[in-house]
Amino acid sequence: MELKDKVAIITGASSGIGERTALLFAKEGAQLVLTDIDTEKGEKLVESIKNEGGKAVFLKADVSLPEASEETVKLAIKTFGKLDIAVNNAGISGAAAPVGEYDPQEWDKVVRINLSGVFYGMRYQIPAMLENGGGSIINVASILGSVGFAYSAAYVAAKHGVLGLTKTAALEYSAKGIRVNSTGPAFIKTPMIQDLDKDVLEQVVAKHAIGRLGKADEVAQLHLWLASQRSSFATGAYYPIDGGILHNKLLQPFVFVVASISKLLQYGCV
Repeated sequence: MELKDKVAIITGASSGIGERTALLFAKEGAQLVLTDIDTEKGEKLVESIKNEGGKAVFLKADVSLPEASEETVKLAIKTFGKLDIAVNNAGISGAAAPVGEYDPQEWDKVVRINLSGVFYGMRYQIPAMLENGGGSIINVASILGSVGFAYSAAYVAAKHGVLGLTKTAALEYSAKGIRVNSTGPAFIKTPMIQDLDKDVLEQVVAKHAIGRLGKADEVAQLHLWLASQRSSFATGAYYPIDGGILHNKLLQPFVFVVASISKLLQYGCV
């Protein structure tokens, strides 16, 4: 049990990568504080973890609000006495539109959740970890944290910002015992991605050198490595888990109708 007696916060934990990360961490002995805006799914996940002998609590929290991150950390300390690990995973896709037509309100919403939400999380996670002698923070970015993608300005900008924020925090706190890293999932298979048109889905799969979509469990395994002592010398780094898509020179012409792009971001890419 690699995370035995460790206390972890996971945001956006009710489904997808957040859910699979929570289940794996619980299996490895972690005590969990899980947050999301979907209370029903979050509470069901906690119940499932407890039924398997794990320890977890759920808090409905909007990461775009700094007070929500503060409350989450306080709950971890109150319930489990410390904080060792944080996976800042919560995010949204936002609208799909060219830059010259992008709705400013939609821009603000995406940036508040996908970038400011990560900052707010670390703002309160770091002091708690310092009191505990250190920890590991994992910020979930995307392959779109390192490349551009048409019609997705807010999402791409926010995820690029997550990488910069991660590197800066690592420089500031690694010598104090807090490692900070980011992950870059590509398109991940979920039940909802089946809503995509067959031809669009085939194009998505074809862009991955490995010949298939990723699995949420595979991303969770990367998060486990970063949370554990096996990655004790890793900090300030960005870890794409992308099936080789970033090496595909045809990624940039990878453009569909606006509706399809929106679905891809919402269902297949964190």
